[in-house]
Amino acid sequence: MLSRRQLVVGGVTTIGAAVTAGSLLGKSLVEGELQNSDVTEVQNPKGMPQIYKNPGLGIECTLRKNVTLMAFDLRPGVTANDMLRWMTLVTDTSQSLIEGKPISGDPEPELAAGDGNLALSVGFGPSLFKRLGLVSRMPTGFGKLPSFKIDRFSGDYSDGDVLLQVQGNLPLQVTHAVRVLLRDSSDFATLKWQQEGFTQQFREGTSTKVHRNLMGQVDGTDNPEIGTPDFSGVVWIEAGPEWAIGGTQLVIRRIRMNLDTWDSLATRQKELTIGRSLDNGAPLSGRHLSDPVDLNARDASGLVAIPDYAHIRRASAQNLDERFYRRPYNYTEPGGKGRYPESGMIWMAYARDLSKQYVPVQTRLAEYDLLNIWTQPVGSAVFAIAPVPATGSVFAAALFR
Repeated sequence: MLSRRQLVVGGVTTIGAAVTAGSLLGKSLVEGELQNSDVTEVQNPKGMPQIYKNPGLGIECTLRKNVTLMAFDLRPGVTANDMLRWMTLVTDTSQSLIEGKPISGDPEPELAAGDGNLALSVGFGPSLFKRLGLVSRMPTGFGKLPSFKIDRFSGDYSDGDVLLQVQGNLPLQVTHAVRVLLRDSSDFATLKWQQEGFTQQFREGTSTKVHRNLMGQVDGTDNPEIGTPDFSGVVWIEAGPEWAIGGTQLVIRRIRMNLDTWDSLATRQKELTIGRSLDNGAPLSGRHLSDPVDLNARDASGLVAIPDYAHIRRASAQNLDERFYRRPYNYTEPGGKGRYPESGMIWMAYARDLSKQYVPVQTRLAEYDLLNIWTQPVGSAVFAIAPVPATGSVFAAALFR
């Protein structure tokens, strides 16, 4: 009896082999399952039908509590046809798991159950386009980031050909999805790095879905509102290569925090460094979380309320092009015997054009941001995120055909 993988990829065990009749049959079976699914179709902001009952990419939606990011490098000899088979597997897996159903032949089917609001997205790094001769199909403004003087990369959490991102509210369900996707991927690529993060909403029902990071800061206050034309204009790609329309671009920065020295500061010192009150997240130019940032405001003594060195001053957009959607997660990992844990932030931002929207802001932050004393970027990667596939299709099918 053929396994699920053999059905979908045609029993191919040697990477780079030609597409066989079996793989075509497997692809047809998977597409038939998607077409005949009883999942109610909804519309995403670009009017494209989604095959998922939830916003499948996990971007323009409620913040999930847990995330796992996996970056892969292609195995030697992998072709565009191989990528199409891999993406067929990933699409089949994601549809089943998002519905809380196990995939065919799942050795632990019980772990797939649950309403954890699972979401999955797929991305492709600049190196993949170069490896497969697809540079002409890269979205506008997409490419490897320039070097910033604050970067201290170890090589362990940077770059990658392909990204698989799993988000959800139930850790067991997320972990199970990760294991299934790793099995799906093993014939096509090797795992380059994996990162796991967590978050917690600062205030239930807050429209911007803000949360606290491990420094005590309230994050996510300067985001476009999900479900609005403003969000669509900032995040979703509307022109360029056909496969990317309805998708977006993602930058991932792994930022280590020096919490021991940060914790030695007084509350007021922390607030001046950030530019916001720690208790409720209000800008120092206002009183409430929702108050706009006024960079010209002065305090009772006549001094500028938000100092020149404050993080939010350096991070504030100087024009309408410098806006993007922030989606950070916290991380903490054991430090090993005799060493303290390492803690920090898996900082993510989505934009339709990273070169115009993100790079100018990060350049200012790298030049002069007092918060840099207590933070250190140790990893960085960018990926072009594929849109949710239309019913009967697979992730990024048009890219690899």
